[in-house]
Amino acid sequence: MASKLAAECIFCRIIKGEIPSVKLLETTHSYAFLDIGPLSDGHALVIPKYHAEKMHELPDEFLADSMPVAKKIAKALKMDNYNVLQNNGKIAHQEVPHVHFHVIPKPNEAEGLSMSWPAKSADVEKLKELAGSLKFDN
Repeated sequence: MASKLAAECIFCRIIKGEIPSVKLLETTHSYAFLDIGPLSDGHALVIPKYHAEKMHELPDEFLADSMPVAKKIAKALKMDNYNVLQNNGKIAHQEVPHVHFHVIPKPNEAEGLSMSWPAKSADVEKLKELAGSLKFDN
């Protein structure tokens, strides 16, 4: 599938070269560059060359290309600790409405991504009920 870009999207404009970036890698389906508001040195973004706001709207070939690019960045950074982060929707902390993956080095406790994980107890029967109710596309 060919790339689809949106005229007003900041990430689409970066892909088209209309806005400068510090490019790390580029493939047929992905573009990776350093974040201008990094959480740590080496914080990078991997963006598909297809305008979709949320991951489930992205064609599979663009999604499949993103993780190998993120892996190459993680290996090049030579960091033992890092996060790969992808958010969908405003209340899930998505700031730019274009699918993107953050590769965030975690060199120490103070730098990189900080987060809490408010886990709750799960009822196994409710988990089974939920799993049984899900319908997956082929």
